[in-house]
Amino acid sequence: MIIVHGTIPLREDRRDRALELARVMADATQAEPGCVSYDFYIGLRDPNTLMVFQEWEDMDALMAHFQTAHMESFLRELPELTSGDITTRRYAVQSVDGQEAKESRGPRVVH
Repeated sequence: MIIVHGTIPLREDRRDRALELARVMADATQAEPGCVSYDFYIGLRDPNTLMVFQEWEDMDALMAHFQTAHMESFLRELPELTSGDITTRRYAVQSVDGQEAKESRGPRVVH
C-alpha cells in the first residue's frame, strides 16, 4: 500500500474555489481503480491550510492517477489558489509476517 500526505497553503481570497476544486478532485479520484481512500481536510489551527490524505493499493495505481484528466485540471488551477509551497510525503507500507498491517493503536515491536 502507498500512503500520500500533503499540505496546501491556500490564499484566503481563493479558499472557496480551492475547496470546490478539492471536492471535485476527491470525488473523481475515489472512483479510480486502485484508490483505497482520497480526501482533503482543513487544518484546525489554520483554516487556510488544506491537507490531502491518500491510500493506494500500489505504486502503479498512484502513477495512473497522475495521468488522469481531473489531476491535470487540478494541477493547472492549483497555483492560482495557493499562498506558499505545497508539501507532500509518500510512504510505502510494508507487510509484517506476510500480512499488511491493518491498524496501529500504538508502538508495535516486531522480533
